[in-house]
Amino acid sequence: MCFPGTNFASTIYMSPKRLLLSAFCLFFLVESPKAQVLKKTVDWLMHHSIKDTTSPGQPSFRIYPTLAYAPETKLEIGLSTLYLFQAKKDTNNRISELNAFTFFTLEKQYGFWLDNAIYGNKDKWFVLGRTRYQRFPLLYFGIGPEAVEAYPAVIDANYFVFRQRVLRKVVPNLFIGPEVDYQNLFNTNVEHEIEDPVKDFPIGSEGSSNLGLGAAIVYDNRHNVLNVRKGFFAELGFLNYSDNLGSKYSFTGINADLRGYAPINKRNVLAWQATANFYSGDVPFNQMALMGGETLMRGYYYGRYRDKNMLAGQVEYRLLPFSFSKRIGATIFAGTAVVAPEIGSFRTDNLKLAGGAGLRYLLFPKKDIFLRFDVGFTREGFGFYFFTGEAF
Repeated sequence: MCFPGTNFASTIYMSPKRLLLSAFCLFFLVESPKAQVLKKTVDWLMHHSIKDTTSPGQPSFRIYPTLAYAPETKLEIGLSTLYLFQAKKDTNNRISELNAFTFFTLEKQYGFWLDNAIYGNKDKWFVLGRTRYQRFPLLYFGIGPEAVEAYPAVIDANYFVFRQRVLRKVVPNLFIGPEVDYQNLFNTNVEHEIEDPVKDFPIGSEGSSNLGLGAAIVYDNRHNVLNVRKGFFAELGFLNYSDNLGSKYSFTGINADLRGYAPINKRNVLAWQATANFYSGDVPFNQMALMGGETLMRGYYYGRYRDKNMLAGQVEYRLLPFSFSKRIGATIFAGTAVVAPEIGSFRTDNLKLAGGAGLRYLLFPKKDIFLRFDVGFTREGFGFYFFTGEAF
Protein backbone atom coordinates (compact mmCIF):
# COMPACT_ATOMS: atom_id res chain seq x y z
CA MET A 1 0.00 0.00 0.00
CA CYS A 2 1.02 3.65 -0.46
CA PHE A 3 1.00 6.32 2.22
CA PRO A 4 -0.64 9.50 0.79
CA GLY A 5 -1.04 10.98 4.27
CA THR A 6 2.63 10.80 5.17
CA ASN A 7 3.96 14.26 6.06
CA PHE A 8 7.50 15.56 5.70
CA ALA A 9 8.41 15.07 9.35
CA SER A 10 7.53 11.38 9.28
CA THR A 11 9.58 10.71 6.16
CA ILE A 12 12.75 11.67 7.98
CA TYR A 13 12.49 8.66 10.31
CA MET A 14 11.20 6.01 7.81
CA SER A 15 12.57 2.50 7.95
CA PRO A 16 14.51 1.40 4.83
CA LYS A 17 11.65 -0.93 3.82
CA ARG A 18 9.03 1.80 4.12
CA LEU A 19 11.30 4.31 2.37
CA LEU A 20 11.75 1.92 -0.58
CA LEU A 21 7.99 1.33 -0.80
CA SER A 22 7.28 5.07 -0.71
CA ALA A 23 9.85 5.68 -3.47
CA PHE A 24 8.18 3.00 -5.58
CA CYS A 25 4.76 4.63 -5.02
CA LEU A 26 6.15 8.05 -5.93
CA PHE A 27 7.71 6.64 -9.12
CA PHE A 28 4.40 4.99 -10.02
CA LEU A 29 2.46 8.21 -9.49
CA VAL A 30 4.92 10.28 -11.53
CA GLU A 31 4.79 7.81 -14.39
CA SER A 32 0.97 7.59 -14.42
CA PRO A 33 -0.84 9.26 -17.38
CA LYS A 34 -2.55 11.84 -15.14
CA ALA A 35 0.75 12.75 -13.53
CA GLN A 36 2.37 13.13 -16.94
CA VAL A 37 -0.39 15.50 -18.03
CA LEU A 38 0.06 17.50 -14.82
CA LYS A 39 3.83 17.60 -15.30
CA LYS A 40 3.47 18.80 -18.90
CA THR A 41 0.99 21.46 -17.77
CA VAL A 42 3.34 22.70 -15.06
CA ASP A 43 6.28 22.71 -17.48
CA TRP A 44 4.21 24.69 -20.02
CA LEU A 45 3.19 27.24 -17.40
CA MET A 46 6.79 27.60 -16.19
CA HIS A 47 7.97 28.08 -19.77
CA HIS A 48 5.30 30.71 -20.49
CA SER A 49 5.32 32.54 -17.16
CA ILE A 50 8.84 32.66 -15.71
CA LYS A 51 11.40 31.57 -18.32
CA ASP A 52 12.28 34.11 -20.99
CA THR A 53 13.65 32.09 -23.90
CA THR A 54 12.71 34.39 -26.77
CA SER A 55 15.43 36.09 -28.77
CA PRO A 56 15.38 39.86 -29.45
CA GLY A 57 12.72 40.81 -31.98
CA GLN A 58 10.75 37.60 -31.55
CA PRO A 59 7.20 37.72 -30.13
CA SER A 60 6.84 36.80 -26.45
CA PHE A 61 3.83 35.26 -24.73
CA ARG A 62 3.31 34.89 -20.98
CA ILE A 63 0.45 33.52 -18.92
CA TYR A 64 0.25 33.37 -15.13
CA PRO A 65 -2.37 33.16 -12.36
CA THR A 66 -3.14 36.01 -9.96
CA LEU A 67 -4.67 36.24 -6.50
CA ALA A 68 -6.06 39.35 -4.84
CA TYR A 69 -8.26 40.37 -1.94
CA ALA A 70 -10.47 43.40 -1.37
CA PRO A 71 -13.41 44.01 0.98
CA GLU A 72 -15.80 44.48 -1.95
CA THR A 73 -14.74 41.28 -3.73
CA LYS A 74 -13.29 38.99 -1.03
CA LEU A 75 -10.92 36.49 -2.72
CA GLU A 76 -10.27 37.20 -6.39
CA ILE A 77 -8.76 34.56 -8.67
CA GLY A 78 -7.49 35.67 -12.05
CA LEU A 79 -5.46 34.76 -15.08
CA SER A 80 -3.23 37.26 -16.92
CA THR A 81 -1.80 36.87 -20.39
CA LEU A 82 0.68 39.16 -22.08
CA TYR A 83 1.71 39.13 -25.73
CA LEU A 84 4.60 41.34 -26.86
CA PHE A 85 5.88 41.86 -30.38
CA GLN A 86 7.68 44.29 -32.67
CA ALA A 87 6.46 45.03 -36.18
CA LYS A 88 8.25 42.89 -38.77
CA LYS A 89 10.27 41.47 -35.84
CA ASP A 90 12.53 44.50 -36.15
CA THR A 91 14.19 45.47 -32.86
CA ASN A 92 14.34 49.08 -34.07
CA ASN A 93 10.54 49.21 -33.88
CA ARG A 94 8.78 49.90 -30.59
CA ILE A 95 7.46 47.07 -28.45
CA SER A 96 3.72 46.53 -28.92
CA GLU A 97 1.63 44.85 -26.23
CA LEU A 98 -1.68 43.03 -25.83
CA ASN A 99 -2.47 42.55 -22.15
CA ALA A 100 -5.49 40.43 -21.18
CA PHE A 101 -6.84 39.77 -17.71
CA THR A 102 -9.81 37.66 -16.66
CA PHE A 103 -11.07 37.13 -13.10
CA PHE A 104 -13.83 35.84 -10.87
CA THR A 105 -14.43 36.30 -7.16
CA LEU A 106 -16.11 34.52 -4.26
CA GLU A 107 -18.83 37.19 -4.50
CA LYS A 108 -19.83 35.83 -7.95
CA GLN A 109 -18.24 38.73 -9.80
CA TYR A 110 -16.34 38.23 -13.04
CA GLY A 111 -14.78 40.19 -15.84
CA PHE A 112 -12.47 40.36 -18.85
CA TRP A 113 -10.04 43.21 -19.62
CA LEU A 114 -7.94 43.77 -22.73
CA ASP A 115 -5.46 46.64 -23.14
CA ASN A 116 -3.59 47.32 -26.36
CA ALA A 117 -0.76 49.58 -27.48
CA ILE A 118 0.18 48.56 -31.02
CA TYR A 119 2.84 50.30 -33.11
CA GLY A 120 3.15 49.72 -36.84
CA ASN A 121 6.36 49.43 -38.79
CA LYS A 122 8.43 52.60 -38.38
CA ASP A 123 5.60 54.02 -36.26
CA LYS A 124 3.35 54.71 -39.23
CA TRP A 125 0.32 53.71 -37.14
CA PHE A 126 -0.38 53.66 -33.42
CA VAL A 127 -3.52 51.92 -32.07
CA LEU A 128 -4.12 52.63 -28.39
CA GLY A 129 -7.11 51.48 -26.38
CA ARG A 130 -8.86 49.15 -24.00
CA THR A 131 -11.86 46.82 -23.79
CA ARG A 132 -13.67 45.90 -20.57
CA TYR A 133 -16.54 43.61 -19.75
CA GLN A 134 -17.47 42.82 -16.17
CA ARG A 135 -20.25 42.05 -13.78
CA PHE A 136 -19.15 43.92 -10.75
CA PRO A 137 -20.74 46.06 -8.04
CA LEU A 138 -19.98 49.74 -8.49
CA LEU A 139 -19.78 51.44 -5.12
CA TYR A 140 -21.34 54.89 -5.29
CA PHE A 141 -20.34 57.31 -2.53
CA GLY A 142 -21.86 60.40 -4.10
CA ILE A 143 -20.66 63.16 -6.38
CA GLY A 144 -18.18 65.87 -5.45
CA PRO A 145 -15.09 66.31 -3.30
CA GLU A 146 -17.04 65.94 -0.04
CA ALA A 147 -18.75 62.61 -0.80
CA VAL A 148 -19.01 60.70 2.49
CA GLU A 149 -17.32 57.33 2.91
CA ALA A 150 -20.01 55.72 5.09
CA TYR A 151 -22.99 53.82 3.65
CA PRO A 152 -22.09 53.75 -0.04
CA ALA A 153 -24.83 52.63 -2.41
CA VAL A 154 -24.15 49.46 -4.39
CA ILE A 155 -25.04 49.52 -8.07
CA ASP A 156 -24.76 45.94 -9.29
CA ALA A 157 -24.61 45.85 -13.07
CA ASN A 158 -23.05 44.51 -16.23
CA TYR A 159 -20.57 46.95 -17.68
CA PHE A 160 -19.02 47.07 -21.17
CA VAL A 161 -16.39 49.58 -22.33
CA PHE A 162 -14.73 49.87 -25.73
CA ARG A 163 -12.35 52.76 -26.33
CA GLN A 164 -9.82 53.02 -29.16
CA ARG A 165 -7.63 55.63 -30.81
CA VAL A 166 -6.42 54.86 -34.35
CA LEU A 167 -3.57 57.29 -34.90
CA ARG A 168 -1.41 58.12 -37.90
CA LYS A 169 2.12 59.51 -37.63
CA VAL A 170 2.37 63.01 -39.11
CA VAL A 171 5.93 63.81 -38.00
CA PRO A 172 8.32 61.71 -35.88
CA ASN A 173 6.67 60.81 -32.54
CA LEU A 174 3.51 62.86 -33.27
CA PHE A 175 0.25 61.02 -34.04
CA ILE A 176 -3.25 62.27 -34.93
CA GLY A 177 -6.43 60.33 -35.53
CA PRO A 178 -10.04 59.53 -34.63
CA GLU A 179 -11.18 58.29 -31.24
CA VAL A 180 -14.25 56.24 -30.32
CA ASP A 181 -15.67 55.45 -26.89
CA TYR A 182 -18.66 53.18 -26.30
CA GLN A 183 -19.89 52.44 -22.76
CA ASN A 184 -22.92 50.39 -21.79
CA LEU A 185 -24.17 49.91 -18.22
CA PHE A 186 -27.07 47.44 -18.10
CA ASN A 187 -28.94 44.96 -15.89
CA THR A 188 -28.59 47.44 -13.03
CA ASN A 189 -29.80 46.87 -9.49
CA VAL A 190 -29.41 49.66 -6.91
CA GLU A 191 -29.17 48.91 -3.19
CA HIS A 192 -28.45 51.24 -0.30
CA GLU A 193 -28.57 51.20 3.47
CA ILE A 194 -31.46 52.83 5.31
CA GLU A 195 -28.93 55.18 6.93
CA ASP A 196 -27.51 56.13 3.52
CA PRO A 197 -27.53 59.93 3.27
CA VAL A 198 -27.58 59.66 -0.55
CA LYS A 199 -31.29 59.68 -1.38
CA ASP A 200 -31.23 60.96 -4.95
CA PHE A 201 -29.40 58.63 -7.28
CA PRO A 202 -27.38 60.18 -10.11
CA ILE A 203 -27.92 60.29 -13.85
CA GLY A 204 -27.29 56.86 -15.35
CA SER A 205 -27.84 54.78 -12.22
CA GLU A 206 -30.69 52.97 -13.98
CA GLY A 207 -28.30 52.07 -16.81
CA SER A 208 -27.30 53.80 -20.03
CA SER A 209 -25.66 53.27 -23.39
CA ASN A 210 -23.49 56.06 -24.77
CA LEU A 211 -21.34 56.40 -27.89
CA GLY A 212 -18.76 59.14 -28.22
CA LEU A 213 -16.81 60.14 -31.32
CA GLY A 214 -13.92 62.55 -31.47
CA ALA A 215 -10.23 62.98 -32.14
CA ALA A 216 -6.94 62.67 -30.33
CA ILE A 217 -3.45 64.04 -30.77
CA VAL A 218 -0.57 62.15 -29.16
CA TYR A 219 3.13 62.83 -28.79
CA ASP A 220 5.01 59.69 -27.80
CA ASN A 221 8.75 59.02 -27.94
CA ARG A 222 8.69 56.04 -25.55
CA HIS A 223 10.19 52.78 -26.79
CA ASN A 224 8.80 50.38 -24.18
CA VAL A 225 5.33 51.39 -22.96
CA LEU A 226 5.35 48.84 -20.11
CA ASN A 227 8.58 50.11 -18.57
CA VAL A 228 9.76 53.50 -19.78
CA ARG A 229 13.35 54.34 -18.94
CA LYS A 230 13.44 57.66 -20.76
CA GLY A 231 10.93 59.69 -22.73
CA PHE A 232 7.79 61.78 -22.82
CA PHE A 233 4.12 61.08 -23.57
CA ALA A 234 1.36 63.66 -24.09
CA GLU A 235 -2.24 63.15 -25.17
CA LEU A 236 -5.10 65.55 -25.77
CA GLY A 237 -8.47 64.09 -26.71
CA PHE A 238 -11.98 65.36 -27.39
CA LEU A 239 -15.15 63.23 -27.36
CA ASN A 240 -18.75 64.17 -28.13
CA TYR A 241 -21.61 61.94 -26.96
CA SER A 242 -24.92 62.77 -28.65
CA ASP A 243 -28.39 61.31 -29.04
CA ASN A 244 -27.77 61.67 -32.79
CA LEU A 245 -25.21 58.89 -32.33
CA GLY A 246 -27.62 56.77 -30.31
CA SER A 247 -26.44 57.89 -26.88
CA LYS A 248 -28.92 58.07 -24.05
CA TYR A 249 -27.26 61.24 -22.73
CA SER A 250 -25.61 64.18 -24.50
CA PHE A 251 -22.33 65.48 -23.13
CA THR A 252 -18.75 66.28 -24.11
CA GLY A 253 -15.36 65.46 -22.64
CA ILE A 254 -11.84 66.85 -22.93
CA ASN A 255 -9.02 64.71 -21.54
CA ALA A 256 -5.33 65.56 -21.18
CA ASP A 257 -2.51 63.26 -20.03
CA LEU A 258 1.17 64.21 -19.64
CA ARG A 259 3.92 61.80 -18.58
CA GLY A 260 7.67 62.26 -18.23
CA TYR A 261 10.49 59.82 -17.48
CA ALA A 262 14.00 60.85 -16.43
CA PRO A 263 16.77 58.27 -15.90
CA ILE A 264 18.72 58.86 -12.69
CA ASN A 265 21.27 56.20 -13.57
CA LYS A 266 21.29 52.90 -15.47
CA ARG A 267 18.80 51.27 -13.06
CA ASN A 268 16.73 54.06 -11.52
CA VAL A 269 14.04 56.23 -13.08
CA LEU A 270 12.06 59.23 -11.84
CA ALA A 271 8.60 59.25 -13.46
CA TRP A 272 5.76 61.77 -13.21
CA GLN A 273 2.25 62.14 -14.57
CA ALA A 274 -0.31 64.97 -14.71
CA THR A 275 -3.88 64.48 -15.94
CA ALA A 276 -6.98 66.63 -16.42
CA ASN A 277 -10.57 65.64 -17.24
CA PHE A 278 -13.24 68.20 -18.12
CA TYR A 279 -16.84 67.14 -18.85
CA SER A 280 -19.98 69.17 -19.51
CA GLY A 281 -23.60 68.30 -20.16
CA ASP A 282 -25.67 65.41 -18.79
CA VAL A 283 -22.79 63.17 -17.74
CA PRO A 284 -23.83 59.73 -16.38
CA PHE A 285 -22.24 58.89 -13.04
CA ASN A 286 -20.13 56.03 -14.44
CA GLN A 287 -18.50 58.25 -17.11
CA MET A 288 -17.54 61.15 -14.87
CA ALA A 289 -13.93 61.82 -13.94
CA LEU A 290 -13.15 59.06 -11.42
CA MET A 291 -10.46 59.14 -8.74
CA GLY A 292 -8.66 55.99 -7.58
CA GLY A 293 -7.82 52.58 -9.02
CA GLU A 294 -4.74 50.65 -10.01
CA THR A 295 -2.91 53.42 -11.90
CA LEU A 296 -3.68 56.85 -10.40
CA MET A 297 -4.32 57.59 -6.70
CA ARG A 298 -3.59 54.00 -5.73
CA GLY A 299 -5.17 53.23 -2.36
CA TYR A 300 -8.53 54.80 -3.19
CA TYR A 301 -11.39 52.68 -4.48
CA TYR A 302 -11.92 53.46 -8.18
CA GLY A 303 -14.66 56.07 -8.18
CA ARG A 304 -14.38 56.92 -4.47
CA TYR A 305 -14.54 60.55 -5.59
CA ARG A 306 -16.14 61.57 -8.86
CA ASP A 307 -17.37 64.72 -10.59
CA LYS A 308 -17.43 66.42 -13.97
CA ASN A 309 -13.89 67.76 -13.57
CA MET A 310 -10.68 66.41 -12.08
CA LEU A 311 -7.04 67.43 -11.81
CA ALA A 312 -4.49 64.82 -10.69
CA GLY A 313 -0.77 64.22 -10.53
CA GLN A 314 1.69 61.64 -9.26
CA VAL A 315 5.40 61.00 -9.03
CA GLU A 316 7.20 57.68 -8.72
CA TYR A 317 10.81 56.67 -8.08
CA ARG A 318 11.69 53.30 -9.59
CA LEU A 319 14.64 51.05 -8.74
CA LEU A 320 14.60 48.53 -11.59
CA PRO A 321 16.12 46.32 -10.37
CA PHE A 322 18.07 46.72 -7.12
CA SER A 323 21.82 47.03 -7.57
CA PHE A 324 22.33 43.72 -5.74
CA SER A 325 19.70 41.78 -7.69
CA LYS A 326 19.14 40.79 -11.29
CA ARG A 327 15.34 40.53 -11.08
CA ILE A 328 13.97 42.14 -7.92
CA GLY A 329 13.25 45.86 -7.74
CA ALA A 330 10.97 48.34 -5.98
CA THR A 331 9.22 51.69 -6.26
CA ILE A 332 7.88 54.43 -4.02
CA PHE A 333 5.11 56.75 -5.21
CA ALA A 334 2.89 59.64 -4.14
CA GLY A 335 -0.04 61.41 -5.74
CA THR A 336 -2.71 64.05 -5.27
CA ALA A 337 -6.03 64.77 -6.98
CA VAL A 338 -9.11 66.94 -6.68
CA VAL A 339 -12.58 66.85 -8.26
CA ALA A 340 -15.01 69.72 -8.82
CA PRO A 341 -18.39 70.36 -10.52
CA GLU A 342 -17.05 73.33 -12.51
CA ILE A 343 -13.61 74.20 -13.86
CA GLY A 344 -13.52 77.33 -11.76
CA SER A 345 -14.51 75.63 -8.50
CA PHE A 346 -11.36 73.62 -7.71
CA ARG A 347 -10.28 74.17 -4.10
CA THR A 348 -6.93 73.29 -2.53
CA ASP A 349 -8.58 72.17 0.71
CA ASN A 350 -10.34 69.44 -1.27
CA LEU A 351 -7.07 67.90 -2.45
CA LYS A 352 -6.75 64.18 -1.63
CA LEU A 353 -3.38 62.51 -1.01
CA ALA A 354 -2.20 58.97 -1.71
CA GLY A 355 1.14 57.20 -1.57
CA GLY A 356 2.78 53.86 -1.21
CA ALA A 357 5.47 51.46 -2.31
CA GLY A 358 5.80 48.33 -4.37
CA LEU A 359 7.97 45.39 -5.32
CA ARG A 360 8.97 44.45 -8.86
CA TYR A 361 9.94 41.16 -10.51
CA LEU A 362 11.67 41.16 -13.90
CA LEU A 363 9.36 38.96 -15.97
CA PHE A 364 10.96 39.59 -19.40
CA PRO A 365 14.71 40.23 -18.92
CA LYS A 366 15.27 40.59 -22.66
CA LYS A 367 12.47 43.14 -23.01
CA ASP A 368 12.89 44.86 -19.62
CA ILE A 369 9.34 44.29 -18.39
CA PHE A 370 8.40 43.80 -14.73
CA LEU A 371 5.52 42.41 -12.73
CA ARG A 372 4.38 44.93 -10.15
CA PHE A 373 2.92 44.49 -6.69
CA ASP A 374 1.91 47.81 -5.15
CA VAL A 375 0.41 48.82 -1.83
CA GLY A 376 -1.26 52.22 -1.87
CA PHE A 377 -2.20 54.12 1.29
CA THR A 378 -4.70 56.92 1.88
CA ARG A 379 -6.26 58.46 4.98
CA GLU A 380 -9.25 56.15 4.38
CA GLY A 381 -7.37 52.85 4.05
CA PHE A 382 -5.17 50.98 1.59
CA GLY A 383 -5.30 48.80 -1.51
CA PHE A 384 -3.23 46.03 -3.13
CA TYR A 385 -2.46 45.90 -6.86
CA PHE A 386 -0.85 43.13 -8.95
CA PHE A 387 -0.31 43.81 -12.67
CA THR A 388 2.12 43.51 -15.56
CA GLY A 389 4.02 46.67 -16.38
CA GLU A 390 4.28 49.96 -14.55
CA ALA A 391 1.25 51.98 -13.47
CA PHE A 392 2.02 54.69 -16.05
